[in-house]
Formats: sequence, structure tokens, C-alpha cells
Amino acid sequence: MFNDIGPLELVTIVVLAVLVFGPDKLPKVIQDVTRTIRKIREFSESAKQDIRQELGPEFKDFEFEDLNPKAFIRKQLDNDDLGLKEIRNGFDLKKEMAEVTDAVNSRDTDTSGPSPAAAGRIDMTKQPEDGPGQDDRPPFDADAT
Repeated sequence: MFNDIGPLELVTIVVLAVLVFGPDKLPKVIQDVTRTIRKIREFSESAKQDIRQELGPEFKDFEFEDLNPKAFIRKQLDNDDLGLKEIRNGFDLKKEMAEVTDAVNSRDTDTSGPSPAAAGRIDMTKQPEDGPGQDDRPPFDADAT
């Protein structure tokens, strides 16, 4: 519940509680707060049990944490029935990015000859085919602009 409270913040809360309630009333206030939190938890668990009973046996695996969209999606993606783990494990992002980088920089990863993967690559560098002095611009058409 208070996982993100640091030690300095906790000391600040204790000092403020002592200043606001005083040292003589502070134990009673702490007891009242803990009793209230316990009642809220009991009420919550009772409501969850009532909802599970009303839903029936077909929803016996229903978890209220699944109502959180992030938790629901995470649970569905981790499900082995869809085969998503095999697809995710079969896809090597670093290798794919290295191949794209090599294709852009027109480098081959294998220097002994063109590999089957390199044979289908497109040279994306801007190199003139007939020579460096040829003008490759299309003719200017004043009516088209």
C-alpha cells in the first residue's frame, strides 16, 4: 500500500502526526486508523465473494485484478494457447536491425560471397550508374508547375 514512501517521507508523516494529535492521543488515532483499514479490507473481500457467487461456476477463474487493462493484456499475451511466445522468441530484433543497417550502408555481413539473404537486397545508396558527370534530373516543364 505504501511501497513508494521513502524514509524521509515516513519520518515527516510521523512528526506531523505527533504535532497534530499530540503524543497522548496518537496511539488511539493509530488504532482507529488500523481498525478502519481492516474493516474496509473485510468489506472488499466480502463484496468480491458475493460477486463470485452471483456470477456462478463458469467464472470461477475470474480475478478482479484482470479488470485492470494492463494486467488483462499481460495475462493474455503470456497465455500459451495463442503461440505468441514462439513468435516472440523467433523474432530477433537486434539481428533484423543489423540487417537493415547493413542494407542501408550497402555492407554485406558475409565477405565470401552473396548470401541468399543478401541476394534479395536492394542497393539504396545514391550512386550514378553511367558515370559521375551525367545529369539525372528530369527535364523542366513550366506547365506542370
